[in-house]
Amino acid sequence: MKKIHIVGIIVIAVAIGVIVYSLGSNASYANFAEAISNPDTEYHVVGKLNKEIAVQYDPKINADECSFVMKDNNGIEKTVILHKSVPQDFQKSEQVVVIGKMEGANFHANDILMKCPSKYNAGTPQVQ
Repeated sequence: MKKIHIVGIIVIAVAIGVIVYSLGSNASYANFAEAISNPDTEYHVVGKLNKEIAVQYDPKINADECSFVMKDNNGIEKTVILHKSVPQDFQKSEQVVVIGKMEGANFHANDILMKCPSKYNAGTPQVQ
């Protein structure tokens, strides 16, 4: 067997390994109750930001950490510690998806997705 064939087989094996690993590490959607019962599993939790409680973020202390209170779709409210800086237009978001795990009483998120308000409401454009 030629060296080029052996190298090709090794490259294909590594590519298959990377694909299998990435498929196995995908988080599933859940609520805070399920995340509490399985603290070692990473979840996507969908909910809304509690805008009555201020977002805690001080870049002088830690620029890569902020915390806020979020209520999931089942009404359970938890403090979320996001290990990133505050996203732009975070306060305007309608819905939030945090990706992470429960650690103690808080949900520690390493990523966040936001659903921002639509520019259109019932088919008519809103004036900005």
